[in-house]
Amino acid sequence: MTSMLSLYRGATTALGPLVALYLAHRMARGKEDRDRFPERQGHAGRARPPGPLLWVHAASIGEAVSMLALIDRLLVERPAVSVLVTTGTVTSARLLAHRLPADRAWHQYVPVDRPAYVRRFLEHWKPDLALWVESELWPNLISETDRRGIPLLLLNGRMSMRSFRGWQRMRGLIGPLLACFELCLAQDGIQAARLRQLGAAGATSVGDLKAAAAPLPYDESELGRIAARVADRPLWLAASTHEGEEEAAADVHRALMRERPGLLTIIALRHPARADDVSKMLQARGLNVARRSRDEPLDSTTDIYLVDTLGELGLFYRLAGIAFIGGSLNPRGGHNPLEAALLDCAILHGPDMSNCAGMADSLAQAGATITIHDAPELTEGVRRLLHDPVERAARAAAAAGIAAENQAVLDAVLARIAPWLGRLAPHAASA
Repeated sequence: MTSMLSLYRGATTALGPLVALYLAHRMARGKEDRDRFPERQGHAGRARPPGPLLWVHAASIGEAVSMLALIDRLLVERPAVSVLVTTGTVTSARLLAHRLPADRAWHQYVPVDRPAYVRRFLEHWKPDLALWVESELWPNLISETDRRGIPLLLLNGRMSMRSFRGWQRMRGLIGPLLACFELCLAQDGIQAARLRQLGAAGATSVGDLKAAAAPLPYDESELGRIAARVADRPLWLAASTHEGEEEAAADVHRALMRERPGLLTIIALRHPARADDVSKMLQARGLNVARRSRDEPLDSTTDIYLVDTLGELGLFYRLAGIAFIGGSLNPRGGHNPLEAALLDCAILHGPDMSNCAGMADSLAQAGATITIHDAPELTEGVRRLLHDPVERAARAAAAAGIAAENQAVLDAVLARIAPWLGRLAPHAASA
């Protein structure tokens, strides 16, 4: 164990009371699940199943959704395997409760990165193989997993420029952590190069797993019901928005509502817990708001339909045809644009798409997207797409083409991890 890792382990042990206070603060803000909080301390919420257990760790919703297609394939191809999926957020837990097949795959909260919690978690679950997703590198969890001889594979690895610069100052910690991974597959060549510079000597890329995801699910009857209510109304969607982006969407609506009578703006919040504040802000700007979670009526007087629910982006991408990708106007790295590309949307996004840089570049080169930098540019972009259905259709078609080209990524990833899966359980075709 390196000196920096030893220091980290000692600090996370000694600072237990402060960690407890921090978690209590998170719980008070609704960022922890009160009913399942013991899982964050390493206590299991259910018994370990018999047989081989594959552990998939993803930080939050985006990372977890990117793994769903892979998990579905694994469950079909490796019928002896069960899958444990861990994340750290309440929103991801709620989404996965509806998206995982409950008979052989389930969700648990990842333990907080204290040695006692980590050991308790690993002692109960005893996973046979761990697939780590993207960029959440918890030193105790990784090093303790490696110490127990559990193979660790990093999939869809991502290292933002900000994180890269931060880790460069802690090479004594990041180098040994990355060395724990027997395989390191990055989202794209840029991410692979950064990971190699930090110590993952064999890091490479076969593509972004987010590009291989199946179209988001939806309720067909609900889509028909809402489509009937908004028939003939011009509309657009601001998806997975963060603070500041709802204000920009409101500015767009106010600027365009007179030239496009009946305009409907749909805002789908990344974090539904913000709905009260966002609704008050929109109403203060003179806009008529209907909230999805309260089943408030969506009628001809509704300016903003506020989607403060989880797991329904598939429905609203299918409805909208024009989608702004949130988390990109402010420096948050942006969310997955391929979800919109798979569902016939022309795409707008802000300048920061660093979380999906390779994917965003491919879409831009194909002419599928419009990059905007502020609310006035967003207004102009939405105006163009609303007024010109030919441009909207052309950009949506270009986006769909890029999405289709990337479906082979899943096969490539499965081929690279096949040696470890083979040691875990036979392929169904050879069983």
